Amino acid sequence: MSDVLTSFITLIAAKIISRPPDVKFPYGYGKAESIAAKIISFVIFYAGTQLAFTAITRVIKGRHTEIPSKIAIIITIISIIGKLGLAFQQIKAGKSCNSEMLIANGKNMQNDILISFSVLLGLVFTYVLKAPILDAITGLLISIWILKIAFEIFIQTNYELMDGIKDASIYETIFNAIDEIKEVQNPHRVRARKIGDKISIGVDIEVDGNITLQKAHEIAHEVEKNIREKINNVLDIRIHVEPVGKHLYDEFEGIDKEKYNKFKKEINNK
Repeated sequence: MSDVLTSFITLIAAKIISRPPDVKFPYGYGKAESIAAKIISFVIFYAGTQLAFTAITRVIKGRHTEIPSKIAIIITIISIIGKLGLAFQQIKAGKSCNSEMLIANGKNMQNDILISFSVLLGLVFTYVLKAPILDAITGLLISIWILKIAFEIFIQTNYELMDGIKDASIYETIFNAIDEIKEVQNPHRVRARKIGDKISIGVDIEVDGNITLQKAHEIAHEVEKNIREKINNVLDIRIHVEPVGKHLYDEFEGIDKEKYNKFKKEINNK
């Protein structure tokens, strides 16, 4: 039932994401993907808590696992094999198109494999090794792992919903792309945020204040082209051109090289 639910969530979200930008959502509907992935994390969390509750109840009350019919065991094994293929395909597709939603759905299927496998393992512990307590302990350990996966997906989706970037090295790529344009100085107020599977970038650059507007436009266009060549899936790039030495900006508005290098140094120290 949880698989049916997450599949419907994925399909509905895919339909929403495919809508073109409009007046209400000028950046498009890409963030619906992160919302869907967050909902899937709650579904996974529910599955984990349900398994944990069942395992703890068995430990306390000493309930044994009942032997299911042969057909049920066969179907469980077929389910495990099928889910292996589905999980691999979902995660592979999610990584290829940078989709948090598909990756989350793939991880949900991986959890199903663990739950199904724990059923078979529980039968071995109970009726072969004569140690039913190991069945409950296995279920509890798997539930903890599932809860961990749910928490990781929940946290990961926060980056996009809060207009953040998980991989901050994108700023280094942006600075390197700008440095290749000789006429440009002091790139600052650089901002990048993820919208669906695409990246939106904003940057201020400084150029010689005595050049023509046409020349400044050409330089800005060259900067945009260079960034697009080095970063995939760019939604848009907004470039603000200023005369050299005339910028006025708050220290918290965007990233410059000094702040990025300081951040990178702190990460390396950790």
